Amino acid sequence: MEFDWLDASFDLSEITPKEIEESFEDPFAVRLLPDGEYAENNTRFFCLGKSVTNRPIFSLFWTDGKLYRVIISREMTVEEESLYERLKAQAV
Repeated sequence: MEFDWLDASFDLSEITPKEIEESFEDPFAVRLLPDGEYAENNTRFFCLGKSVTNRPIFSLFWTDGKLYRVIISREMTVEEESLYERLKAQAV
């Protein structure tokens, strides 16, 4: 998995590229394709995962299967973290 960090559209000092990459490598990471009108007009995905330091990270990204381009990353909301934990529990 290779990431493209050139011209990132968000502040990479709040959440570092390393933390974001770790959240994608999380064995319990949840990758979702949004549904509805948004999905019809965009080829973007959501990733809910945790870094090695257990920081919950939400990312909106684009991929061609080889290269990943993160559009925005931030800490998960309470609802997103709840969904992540619920899906993680189902997988175990």
